[in-house]
This record gives sequence, C-alpha cells and structure tokens, in this order.
Amino acid sequence: MGYGGSRDSVVQRLGKSGDEGIDGVVNEDPLGLDVVYIQAKRYAADNSIGRERIQQFAGALVGQGASKGVFVTTSSFSRGAFEYAQRVPQRIILIDGAELTRLMIRYGVGVRTERTIELRRIDLDYFEDVDA
Repeated sequence: MGYGGSRDSVVQRLGKSGDEGIDGVVNEDPLGLDVVYIQAKRYAADNSIGRERIQQFAGALVGQGASKGVFVTTSSFSRGAFEYAQRVPQRIILIDGAELTRLMIRYGVGVRTERTIELRRIDLDYFEDVDA
C-alpha cells in the first residue's frame, strides 16, 4: 500500500499474550519515523466488533503514545464502534471484512490471479480511409 521499506522492515508483528491490545506496527516511511498500530480480529461474519473493543484499542494507543491505529476484522463493526472511533483524538481507521477483501485484491495481498480474460473489439478507426 506504499508504506516505507521492504516488507520485512515495514511490519513488526506483535500479537501475543501481553501485547496490550496491539497486534502489529507498520512503518509509514522507510526510516520508521511515523508508525501505525494495528489490531486484528478474525471473527465469524455474525460476530460484530462493538464500541468496547474500539475503546480498548484507543486505550492501547494512548499507552503506546500513538496517534494512529487501524482496527481490522473479518466481520463487521457496530454503529457504536464507528461513532466512538470518530470521537477519540487518536486517528482510528476501521476496516471490516468487505473492505479487507477489497484491499487484499487491490494490492495483491494473499490472493493470486487464477485466470485472465482478454476482450477484443473491432477498432473502427483502423478501417477509415483517410485519403478518400
């Protein structure tokens, strides 16, 4: 998505016991001067993320002294989650399962091209007689 450095130097994976609600850190530039903190939840489609989870993530950002975060889920977010994310001073972007799918396809992450179809049509300009 245009973040700095190589894939290995851009992302630091945390996501373990004691991670304080932060699953990863992404460098926005090659030097790592500005970072985005990530929280990811793999949930069933009918299990939406509520305001409480976003509130916990915002608290984790404060604990890290961070101003930016992205909360990603394979499910969805409640209305309260969206409203809370818009009110807090930290910039929190919410990415649900549908948006995650769009981003994965757009940036070629975790997907592969199975088949490419080329459609051709007649180029009418090619047959125009310019000398007539």
